[in-house]
Amino acid sequence: MVPENGSVDAVRQGADGQTLFDKLWQRHVVVPADADEPALLYVDRHLVYEVTSPQAFEGLRLARRKPWRRETVLATADHNVPTTARDTGIRDPLSRAQVDQLDTNCAEFGITLFGLSDKRQGIIHVIGPEQGATLPGMTVVAGDSHTSTHGAFAALAFGVGTSEVEHVLATQCLAVRPMKTLLIRVDGSLPAGVTAKDLILSIIGRIGAAGGTGFAMEFAGSTISQLSMEARMTLCNMAIEAGARVGLIGVDARTIDYLRGRPYAPHGSQWERAVAYWQTLTSDVGARFDRTLDIDASELRPMVTWGTSPDMVVCVDQCVPDPDGEPEPSRRAGMQRALQYMGLRAGEAIGAIRLDKIFIGSCTNARIEDLRSAAAVLRGRRIAPNIKLALVVPGSGLVKAQAEAEKLDLVFKAAGFEWREPGCSMCLGMNEDQLQPGERCASTSNRNFEGRQGSGGRSHLVSPAMAAAAAVAGHFVDVSRPDALREISS
Repeated sequence: MVPENGSVDAVRQGADGQTLFDKLWQRHVVVPADADEPALLYVDRHLVYEVTSPQAFEGLRLARRKPWRRETVLATADHNVPTTARDTGIRDPLSRAQVDQLDTNCAEFGITLFGLSDKRQGIIHVIGPEQGATLPGMTVVAGDSHTSTHGAFAALAFGVGTSEVEHVLATQCLAVRPMKTLLIRVDGSLPAGVTAKDLILSIIGRIGAAGGTGFAMEFAGSTISQLSMEARMTLCNMAIEAGARVGLIGVDARTIDYLRGRPYAPHGSQWERAVAYWQTLTSDVGARFDRTLDIDASELRPMVTWGTSPDMVVCVDQCVPDPDGEPEPSRRAGMQRALQYMGLRAGEAIGAIRLDKIFIGSCTNARIEDLRSAAAVLRGRRIAPNIKLALVVPGSGLVKAQAEAEKLDLVFKAAGFEWREPGCSMCLGMNEDQLQPGERCASTSNRNFEGRQGSGGRSHLVSPAMAAAAAVAGHFVDVSRPDALREISS
């Protein structure tokens, strides 16, 4: 829950200016909400994949409907696709059936598909921005909660259920309740070795896994302005882990530079008109938020989750917390259960936790910047003997190709990592990339729930640089300390 310690203030929405959320919402409302009914919101971009779309397409068939605007839909297979030996096909019958059905559905309904043989195939929340299919001012939905990622482009983006996937396909609209607004204002420079992943984990640790429930969470401040678009996507991706449905960041020069020349972005005179509109997509000076939280970036440290929720997180140089120090009974019981599942003891140093596997990938941290960050740590080093498997799974075929052009794949292979094909992979263990019961993993993904990466698997969320350093050391080390990196090289 949001702490009531003076760092978060409840304020009323004022008339001094509009928040970014207000601007996006008002532009897309077809029918306003009232006391009894949600608003009807127009959808600009719909992203679909193999797991949550089959029932939706079947619903269209049964009702003898067609997609209302098929050109707004972009599809790819990502959740349960294999990351090795794709030329031999998909071995798991259910996974194969879902991927094949996506091919069939897209062909029948005229949907653009980045299939397994397409060099653009990848994780849906990577390929949308990469292609310029995600643009400022859009509403973007997908049958996946981490659709909040696209809010880094000042898009109102959120996940929907399977029945809603069908509704959007058929009507291009969606019933949605208005949200409150939460401003996370971050100022100052991030210390060396501290990344956007550490920032969002720190935020989730402060406000809790439900702290953003009912809110559209906007990130602003000098720190956010300094972040790359890849880093901003990481922040918005994990806004959902704080309970928010939406993450947002206003447009600036970095946004526009990223989108320039992308295949689906406007071109020519349309580009100039689009940019003129995009530049209005920031919260106005004087806009009032329902809540605000101020953070000093200079105080942040590399973070590691210790439990079974992203808000169970501490700095790498700290210890596993003691449930006996938690006064709230349900939270104390949750901490006790988490320690039992994770096989950890209260007071155990995070740096003493030994690992079995390393996963670098997911819609949170599988972009080229993430791979460069990990490779910089691994260059000239080898993974520790206790690491059974270390995976790098690029977020898309284009990310993979760019990394190979920069010879990053050779750095990973020389260090002992496996270099895989694009997909969600071990983020959620829907393919063969899974933890075995009791195995412990340093993961750059977004969730550390029980069994998330495999039944009985134990997941610790970290940044790509932290995962790389942990692979070399065999346990967690503080990448912000130069002496720690020198130690793992000796």
